[in-house]
Amino acid sequence: MAGQKPPRTPARPADESPAGTLARIRAELPAMAPSERRVADVVLADPAQASELSISALGRRADTSVATVMRFCRTIGITNYPQLRLALAAAAAREHALDGERPMPSTDISATDTLSEIVEKIVYNEVRALEDSGAGLDIDVLGRAVDAVAGARRIDIFGVGASAFVGQDLHQKLHRIGHMAFIWTDRHAALTATALLGPGDVALAISHSGETEDTVEPLQAAAARGATTIALTNVPRSALARSADLVLTTCARETPFRSGATVSRIAQLAVVDCLFVGVAQRGFDAATAALHETYEAVRRRRPPQPGRRAQTTD
Repeated sequence: MAGQKPPRTPARPADESPAGTLARIRAELPAMAPSERRVADVVLADPAQASELSISALGRRADTSVATVMRFCRTIGITNYPQLRLALAAAAAREHALDGERPMPSTDISATDTLSEIVEKIVYNEVRALEDSGAGLDIDVLGRAVDAVAGARRIDIFGVGASAFVGQDLHQKLHRIGHMAFIWTDRHAALTATALLGPGDVALAISHSGETEDTVEPLQAAAARGATTIALTNVPRSALARSADLVLTTCARETPFRSGATVSRIAQLAVVDCLFVGVAQRGFDAATAALHETYEAVRRRRPPQPGRRAQTTD
């Protein structure tokens, strides 16, 4: 129903696909306790070997307790340890198959890498980010986000830094098919905009870390006004995610050397594309016509191709 907020996204279990298990672990890493993170490090370093360990052996390998291993399982949405072992075995098999086709380690750039190795590593990491983000995306939540945006009176998008570029991309796409969309990259402007929001409106905030105050505060303000709130983040238990009705997640592997790297924006752009196409599909004929009209509005400003006559507007 138009104007009615969707129920807040519940805690989501780990994706049943092999890719989803490791993607979920990586996404949850920033919010884990230090002891749980040691378990995650052991698991991510060698999923195949970890799948063969007993729960006590994994605890010893991570220098922690069996109880912590069980908490780790619950953190990533897995109910028991045998289920974790099965999921890790499947994930390891998938990783091995992919690495067989594309044998490149997903490590950070080193000081001794050649330019060719840098290119290979960057492309490898970006392709894997897209694969992992697609596998880890909750289709039910995406569908509810599509419904909310498609039926919104207005859509306000918040993002700063690298995430602002992604927000601008979504704004431009929505505007082209006739939706009243705005992009705010300044905290004061964003907070001012939220004063005009209410039920039936959508506020969508983008932040890789989910902890950027310039993005979190406007989303919280929009929620207080009754708008439906959507977060796009790499960290599903971040402050931004906790403030949102609906949470869309990416699974990009950033490192200290490449913090804010293109890989995170590519993953965000892929999710934004999924959201936009879903919205456009809701009004397929109208969206197609609007895209054609907006394309034609600028096509005539392009220089004529060699051998072709210049088009006139008279």
